[in-house]
Amino acid sequence: QVQLVESGGGLVQSGGSLRLSCAASGFTFSRHAMAWGRQAPGKGIEWISVIDSDGDGIRYIDSVEGRFTISRDNAKNMLYLQMNNLTPEDTAVYYCAQFLFPSYGIKWPPKDNPFDARGQGTQVTVSS
Repeated sequence: QVQLVESGGGLVQSGGSLRLSCAASGFTFSRHAMAWGRQAPGKGIEWISVIDSDGDGIRYIDSVEGRFTISRDNAKNMLYLQMNNLTPEDTAVYYCAQFLFPSYGIKWPPKDNPFDARGQGTQVTVSS
């Protein structure tokens, strides 16, 4: 059974940083591309970054490019998102998600949800 557990969220002031973690279990982590998405209040989920199974193929949406860094540790079955220079617009519940294949080879960012599983999320709140 696929299990994804996010952690590291919290309340931070504008300009601050947070590092999110996602612990994966129940599947062979090193064989799947992974992603981070977020959902702000009253809005749909927005996929913000993706990384291929080998750590390559990293992509971001424009609004987080240069501020956020996705990474993974296949030996520890962990996915990370380093978030710097946070703004109130980054306030959302952040999710990690599993992609079926090792490489994210479809259109980025996706309009729909192409991911097979996601965690329960961790809340990130950025105060002004």
